[in-house]
Amino acid sequence: MALALSILDQSTIASGRGADAAIRESLALAQLADALGYARYWLAEHHNSDSHAGAAPEILIAAIAATTRRIRIGSAGVMLPHYAALKVAEQFRVLEAIAPGRIDLGLGRAPGSDGRTAFALNPAAAQAMNQGTDRFPAQVQEVLGWLGDGLPVNHPFASIRAQPEVPTRPEVWMLGSSEYGAQLAGYLGLPYCFAHFITDGGGAEVAMAQYRQSFRALPGRLEAPHAALAVFALCAATEAEAARLFSSRALWRLSRDRGIYPPLPTPEEAAAHPYTEAERQKIERLQARAIIGTPEVVRRRLEALAEELGAQEVAVLTPVHDPAARRDSVRLLAGAFGLEGAADGAAIPA
Repeated sequence: MALALSILDQSTIASGRGADAAIRESLALAQLADALGYARYWLAEHHNSDSHAGAAPEILIAAIAATTRRIRIGSAGVMLPHYAALKVAEQFRVLEAIAPGRIDLGLGRAPGSDGRTAFALNPAAAQAMNQGTDRFPAQVQEVLGWLGDGLPVNHPFASIRAQPEVPTRPEVWMLGSSEYGAQLAGYLGLPYCFAHFITDGGGAEVAMAQYRQSFRALPGRLEAPHAALAVFALCAATEAEAARLFSSRALWRLSRDRGIYPPLPTPEEAAAHPYTEAERQKIERLQARAIIGTPEVVRRRLEALAEELGAQEVAVLTPVHDPAARRDSVRLLAGAFGLEGAADGAAIPA
Protein backbone atom coordinates (compact mmCIF):
# COMPACT_ATOMS: atom_id res chain seq x y z
CA MET A 1 0.00 0.00 0.00
CA ALA A 2 1.43 3.38 -1.04
CA LEU A 3 2.23 5.93 1.64
CA ALA A 4 -0.50 8.59 1.81
CA LEU A 5 0.85 12.16 1.68
CA SER A 6 -0.84 15.10 3.42
CA ILE A 7 -0.05 18.62 4.64
CA LEU A 8 -0.05 20.05 8.17
CA ASP A 9 -0.26 23.85 8.28
CA GLN A 10 0.36 25.99 11.37
CA SER A 11 -0.48 29.24 9.51
CA THR A 12 3.02 30.44 10.30
CA ILE A 13 3.49 34.19 10.70
CA ALA A 14 6.50 35.37 8.68
CA SER A 15 8.80 38.22 9.59
CA GLY A 16 7.68 41.38 7.76
CA ARG A 17 4.16 40.08 7.08
CA GLY A 18 1.14 40.06 9.35
CA ALA A 19 -0.99 37.27 10.78
CA ASP A 20 -3.66 38.12 8.22
CA ALA A 21 -1.22 37.24 5.45
CA ALA A 22 -0.52 33.90 7.15
CA ILE A 23 -4.23 33.02 7.07
CA ARG A 24 -4.55 33.94 3.39
CA GLU A 25 -1.43 31.92 2.58
CA SER A 26 -3.03 28.90 4.26
CA LEU A 27 -6.14 29.27 2.11
CA ALA A 28 -4.06 29.50 -1.08
CA LEU A 29 -1.81 26.57 -0.19
CA ALA A 30 -4.82 24.37 0.55
CA GLN A 31 -6.19 25.02 -2.93
CA LEU A 32 -2.84 24.04 -4.41
CA ALA A 33 -2.72 20.86 -2.32
CA ASP A 34 -6.23 20.02 -3.50
CA ALA A 35 -5.23 20.42 -7.14
CA LEU A 36 -2.05 18.38 -6.69
CA GLY A 37 -3.82 15.41 -5.12
CA TYR A 38 -2.67 15.50 -1.49
CA ALA A 39 -4.81 13.32 0.75
CA ARG A 40 -5.50 15.72 3.63
CA TYR A 41 -4.94 19.32 4.67
CA TRP A 42 -4.79 19.73 8.44
CA LEU A 43 -4.84 23.00 10.40
CA ALA A 44 -3.14 23.42 13.76
CA GLU A 45 -4.44 25.33 16.80
CA HIS A 46 -2.29 27.83 18.68
CA HIS A 47 -3.16 30.75 20.96
CA ASN A 48 -1.41 33.95 22.08
CA SER A 49 1.45 33.31 19.66
CA ASP A 50 3.56 35.61 17.49
CA SER A 51 4.58 32.54 15.49
CA HIS A 52 1.25 31.00 14.44
CA ALA A 53 -2.00 32.63 13.34
CA GLY A 54 -4.26 29.56 13.44
CA ALA A 55 -6.23 30.21 16.63
CA ALA A 56 -9.50 28.81 15.24
CA PRO A 57 -8.91 25.84 12.91
CA GLU A 58 -12.64 25.13 12.64
CA ILE A 59 -13.13 28.47 10.84
CA LEU A 60 -10.23 27.88 8.46
CA ILE A 61 -11.55 24.39 7.75
CA ALA A 62 -14.89 25.88 6.71
CA ALA A 63 -13.22 28.37 4.37
CA ILE A 64 -11.03 25.68 2.80
CA ALA A 65 -13.91 23.22 2.51
CA ALA A 66 -15.88 25.80 0.54
CA THR A 67 -13.01 26.48 -1.89
CA THR A 68 -11.69 22.95 -2.57
CA ARG A 69 -13.31 19.93 -4.17
CA ARG A 70 -11.62 16.65 -3.23
CA ILE A 71 -9.03 16.95 -0.45
CA ARG A 72 -9.96 16.02 3.13
CA ILE A 73 -9.71 18.98 5.51
CA GLY A 74 -9.33 18.79 9.24
CA SER A 75 -7.92 19.92 12.54
CA ALA A 76 -4.57 18.91 13.93
CA GLY A 77 -5.95 19.52 16.22
CA VAL A 78 -8.77 20.88 18.27
CA MET A 79 -7.32 21.17 21.78
CA LEU A 80 -10.35 19.61 23.44
CA PRO A 81 -9.78 20.58 27.12
CA HIS A 82 -10.44 24.22 26.17
CA TYR A 83 -13.96 23.48 24.90
CA ALA A 84 -17.29 21.81 25.57
CA ALA A 85 -17.54 18.47 23.78
CA LEU A 86 -21.05 19.30 22.54
CA LYS A 87 -19.89 22.51 20.87
CA VAL A 88 -17.02 20.72 19.11
CA ALA A 89 -19.42 18.05 17.85
CA GLU A 90 -21.80 20.74 16.58
CA GLN A 91 -19.02 22.62 14.80
CA PHE A 92 -17.84 19.52 12.99
CA ARG A 93 -21.38 18.45 12.07
CA VAL A 94 -21.72 21.85 10.37
CA LEU A 95 -18.43 21.25 8.57
CA GLU A 96 -19.70 17.86 7.40
CA ALA A 97 -22.73 19.63 5.93
CA ILE A 98 -20.38 21.96 4.02
CA ALA A 99 -18.12 19.18 2.68
CA PRO A 100 -19.74 15.76 3.22
CA GLY A 101 -17.22 12.96 3.63
CA ARG A 102 -14.19 15.29 3.58
CA ILE A 103 -13.85 16.41 7.20
CA ASP A 104 -11.31 15.17 9.78
CA LEU A 105 -11.54 15.98 13.47
CA GLY A 106 -8.13 15.64 15.07
CA LEU A 107 -8.30 15.89 18.86
CA GLY A 108 -5.42 16.86 21.12
CA ARG A 109 -4.85 17.38 24.81
CA ALA A 110 -1.93 19.85 24.77
CA PRO A 111 -2.78 23.48 25.56
CA GLY A 112 -1.43 24.91 22.29
CA SER A 113 -0.36 27.88 24.40
CA ASP A 114 1.10 28.86 27.75
CA GLY A 115 -0.61 28.07 31.05
CA ARG A 116 -2.05 31.57 31.56
CA THR A 117 -3.62 31.53 28.09
CA ALA A 118 -5.05 28.05 28.71
CA PHE A 119 -6.64 29.42 31.89
CA ALA A 120 -8.12 32.36 29.96
CA LEU A 121 -9.62 30.00 27.40
CA ASN A 122 -11.27 27.77 30.01
CA PRO A 123 -10.57 28.63 33.66
CA ALA A 124 -12.45 25.66 35.10
CA ALA A 125 -10.72 23.11 32.87
CA ALA A 126 -7.28 24.60 33.45
CA GLN A 127 -7.81 24.57 37.20
CA ALA A 128 -9.00 20.97 37.12
CA MET A 129 -5.94 19.91 35.09
CA ASN A 130 -3.67 21.66 37.61
CA GLN A 131 -5.38 19.68 40.39
CA GLY A 132 -4.78 16.41 38.57
CA THR A 133 -8.33 15.95 37.28
CA ASP A 134 -8.27 14.98 33.61
CA ARG A 135 -11.59 14.73 31.75
CA PHE A 136 -9.98 14.37 28.33
CA PRO A 137 -10.83 10.67 27.79
CA ALA A 138 -14.43 11.32 28.85
CA GLN A 139 -14.60 14.38 26.58
CA VAL A 140 -13.36 12.36 23.60
CA GLN A 141 -16.05 9.76 24.21
CA GLU A 142 -18.68 12.49 24.49
CA VAL A 143 -17.59 13.94 21.14
CA LEU A 144 -17.81 10.47 19.58
CA GLY A 145 -21.23 10.02 21.15
CA TRP A 146 -22.58 13.29 19.79
CA LEU A 147 -21.11 12.58 16.35
CA GLY A 148 -23.14 9.41 16.02
CA ASP A 149 -22.10 6.73 18.50
CA GLY A 150 -24.67 7.86 21.04
CA LEU A 151 -24.13 8.55 24.73
CA PRO A 152 -24.74 5.90 27.42
CA VAL A 153 -28.36 5.86 28.59
CA ASN A 154 -27.26 6.87 32.09
CA HIS A 155 -25.24 9.88 30.83
CA PRO A 156 -26.71 13.14 32.17
CA PHE A 157 -26.82 14.55 28.62
CA ALA A 158 -28.04 11.41 26.86
CA SER A 159 -31.20 13.15 25.61
CA ILE A 160 -29.30 16.02 23.96
CA ARG A 161 -28.73 15.77 20.21
CA ALA A 162 -25.89 17.59 18.47
CA GLN A 163 -27.14 19.59 15.52
CA PRO A 164 -27.25 19.70 12.58
CA GLU A 165 -28.05 16.03 12.09
CA VAL A 166 -26.36 15.16 8.80
CA PRO A 167 -25.94 11.79 7.05
CA THR A 168 -22.13 11.69 7.22
CA ARG A 169 -19.74 12.16 10.12
CA PRO A 170 -16.16 13.42 10.49
CA GLU A 171 -13.27 11.00 10.69
CA VAL A 172 -11.99 11.37 14.26
CA TRP A 173 -8.23 11.15 14.90
CA MET A 174 -6.20 11.24 18.08
CA LEU A 175 -3.09 13.43 18.00
CA GLY A 176 -0.15 13.41 20.36
CA SER A 177 3.56 13.43 21.05
CA SER A 178 3.59 10.97 23.98
CA GLU A 179 2.29 7.58 25.04
CA TYR A 180 -0.85 9.09 26.57
CA GLY A 181 -2.61 9.91 23.30
CA ALA A 182 -1.30 6.76 21.64
CA GLN A 183 -2.81 4.52 24.32
CA LEU A 184 -6.12 6.38 24.28
CA ALA A 185 -6.33 6.18 20.49
CA GLY A 186 -5.70 2.44 20.62
CA TYR A 187 -8.19 1.86 23.43
CA LEU A 188 -10.91 3.74 21.50
CA GLY A 189 -10.05 2.14 18.15
CA LEU A 190 -9.20 5.48 16.50
CA PRO A 191 -6.51 6.43 13.98
CA TYR A 192 -3.48 8.08 15.59
CA CYS A 193 -1.03 10.74 14.44
CA PHE A 194 2.30 11.24 16.22
CA ALA A 195 3.65 14.83 16.23
CA HIS A 196 7.18 13.94 15.09
CA PHE A 197 7.98 17.60 14.29
CA ILE A 198 7.56 18.61 17.95
CA THR A 199 9.94 16.07 19.42
CA ASP A 200 12.25 15.58 16.39
CA GLY A 201 11.18 11.96 16.64
CA GLY A 202 11.89 11.51 20.34
CA GLY A 203 9.44 9.01 21.79
CA ALA A 204 7.99 8.12 18.40
CA GLU A 205 8.98 4.46 18.47
CA VAL A 206 7.52 3.90 21.94
CA ALA A 207 4.31 5.83 21.22
CA MET A 208 3.67 4.02 17.95
CA ALA A 209 4.30 0.66 19.60
CA GLN A 210 1.94 1.57 22.45
CA TYR A 211 -0.73 2.49 19.92
CA ARG A 212 -0.51 -0.87 18.19
CA GLN A 213 -0.37 -2.82 21.46
CA SER A 214 -3.37 -1.05 23.00
CA PHE A 215 -5.51 -1.08 19.86
CA ARG A 216 -9.02 -2.54 20.13
CA ALA A 217 -11.23 -3.13 17.09
CA LEU A 218 -14.61 -1.72 18.13
CA PRO A 219 -17.94 -1.72 16.25
CA GLY A 220 -18.10 1.18 13.83
CA ARG A 221 -14.39 1.99 14.23
CA LEU A 222 -11.18 0.78 12.60
CA GLU A 223 -10.61 -2.93 12.08
CA ALA A 224 -6.84 -2.51 12.54
CA PRO A 225 -4.44 0.22 13.75
CA HIS A 226 -3.94 3.12 11.35
CA ALA A 227 -1.12 5.56 12.12
CA ALA A 228 0.28 8.76 10.65
CA LEU A 229 3.33 10.92 11.32
CA ALA A 230 3.34 14.73 11.26
CA VAL A 231 6.87 15.55 10.08
CA PHE A 232 8.84 18.67 9.19
CA ALA A 233 10.08 18.32 5.60
CA LEU A 234 11.28 20.73 2.95
CA CYS A 235 12.05 20.26 -0.76
CA ALA A 236 13.98 22.49 -3.15
CA ALA A 237 15.58 22.04 -6.55
CA THR A 238 19.05 21.74 -4.96
CA GLU A 239 20.45 20.67 -1.61
CA ALA A 240 22.01 24.13 -1.20
CA GLU A 241 18.70 25.91 -1.70
CA ALA A 242 16.95 23.57 0.70
CA ALA A 243 19.60 24.32 3.34
CA ARG A 244 19.25 28.06 2.75
CA LEU A 245 15.47 27.91 3.18
CA PHE A 246 15.86 25.69 6.26
CA SER A 247 18.05 28.31 7.97
CA SER A 248 14.89 30.28 8.84
CA ARG A 249 13.42 27.28 10.63
CA ALA A 250 16.70 26.55 12.40
CA LEU A 251 16.98 30.06 13.84
CA TRP A 252 13.31 29.96 14.86
CA ARG A 253 13.94 26.68 16.67
CA LEU A 254 16.69 28.27 18.73
CA SER A 255 14.11 30.78 19.95
CA ARG A 256 11.44 28.14 20.54
CA ASP A 257 13.80 26.13 22.70
CA ARG A 258 14.20 29.21 24.92
CA GLY A 259 10.41 29.58 25.23
CA ILE A 260 10.22 32.45 22.73
CA TYR A 261 7.88 32.20 19.72
CA PRO A 262 8.75 34.93 17.20
CA PRO A 263 7.68 35.30 13.57
CA LEU A 264 9.62 33.07 11.16
CA PRO A 265 12.78 34.97 10.11
CA THR A 266 14.02 35.35 6.54
CA PRO A 267 17.05 33.33 5.37
CA GLU A 268 18.90 36.66 5.22
CA GLU A 269 18.06 37.38 8.86
CA ALA A 270 19.22 33.88 9.72
CA ALA A 271 22.51 34.40 7.86
CA ALA A 272 23.15 37.69 9.70
CA HIS A 273 22.37 36.33 13.17
CA PRO A 274 25.36 36.43 15.59
CA TYR A 275 25.38 32.74 16.53
CA THR A 276 27.37 31.49 19.48
CA GLU A 277 29.49 28.41 19.00
CA ALA A 278 26.95 26.36 21.00
CA GLU A 279 24.15 27.63 18.76
CA ARG A 280 26.10 26.73 15.62
CA GLN A 281 26.61 23.22 16.90
CA LYS A 282 22.93 22.90 17.74
CA ILE A 283 21.92 24.06 14.25
CA GLU A 284 24.32 21.56 12.70
CA ARG A 285 22.60 18.80 14.67
CA LEU A 286 19.17 20.10 13.65
CA GLN A 287 20.15 20.20 9.99
CA ALA A 288 21.64 16.71 10.11
CA ARG A 289 18.34 15.30 11.40
CA ALA A 290 16.04 17.46 9.30
CA ILE A 291 14.26 15.93 6.30
CA ILE A 292 15.33 18.48 3.71
CA GLY A 293 16.83 18.34 0.25
CA THR A 294 15.85 17.49 -3.30
CA PRO A 295 12.48 15.83 -3.87
CA GLU A 296 13.79 12.29 -4.27
CA VAL A 297 15.93 12.56 -1.15
CA VAL A 298 12.96 13.82 0.89
CA ARG A 299 10.64 11.15 -0.50
CA ARG A 300 13.07 8.34 0.34
CA ARG A 301 13.59 9.63 3.87
CA LEU A 302 9.87 10.02 4.51
CA GLU A 303 9.16 6.53 3.22
CA ALA A 304 11.98 5.06 5.31
CA LEU A 305 10.74 6.85 8.45
CA ALA A 306 7.17 5.69 7.89
CA GLU A 307 8.32 2.11 7.35
CA GLU A 308 10.54 2.20 10.44
CA LEU A 309 7.71 3.45 12.67
CA GLY A 310 4.84 1.58 11.04
CA ALA A 311 2.92 4.60 9.68
CA GLN A 312 0.52 4.46 6.74
CA GLU A 313 0.40 8.24 6.25
CA VAL A 314 2.69 11.24 6.52
CA ALA A 315 1.55 14.84 7.02
CA VAL A 316 4.29 17.27 6.05
CA LEU A 317 4.85 20.57 7.87
CA THR A 318 6.82 23.06 5.74
CA PRO A 319 7.17 26.53 7.28
CA VAL A 320 9.13 28.62 4.75
CA HIS A 321 9.41 32.41 4.80
CA ASP A 322 8.84 32.85 1.06
CA PRO A 323 5.33 31.60 0.18
CA ALA A 324 6.42 30.90 -3.40
CA ALA A 325 9.24 28.67 -2.13
CA ARG A 326 6.77 26.84 0.11
CA ARG A 327 4.47 26.26 -2.85
CA ASP A 328 7.45 24.97 -4.85
CA SER A 329 8.27 22.53 -2.05
CA VAL A 330 4.70 21.25 -2.04
CA ARG A 331 4.75 20.84 -5.84
CA LEU A 332 8.14 19.11 -5.90
CA LEU A 333 7.14 16.65 -3.19
CA ALA A 334 3.87 15.88 -4.99
CA GLY A 335 5.87 15.09 -8.11
CA ALA A 336 8.28 12.86 -6.22
CA PHE A 337 5.37 10.87 -4.78
CA GLY A 338 3.60 10.70 -8.16
CA LEU A 339 0.42 12.40 -6.96
CA GLU A 340 -2.25 12.46 -9.64
CA GLY A 341 -2.37 16.24 -10.05
CA ALA A 342 1.39 16.81 -10.00
CA ALA A 343 1.82 16.41 -13.78
CA ASP A 344 -1.20 18.57 -14.67
CA GLY A 345 0.43 21.98 -14.46
CA ALA A 346 -2.42 23.71 -16.27
CA ALA A 347 -4.89 22.79 -13.54
CA ILE A 348 -2.70 23.83 -10.64
CA PRO A 349 -3.03 27.35 -9.14
CA ALA A 350 0.15 29.42 -8.93
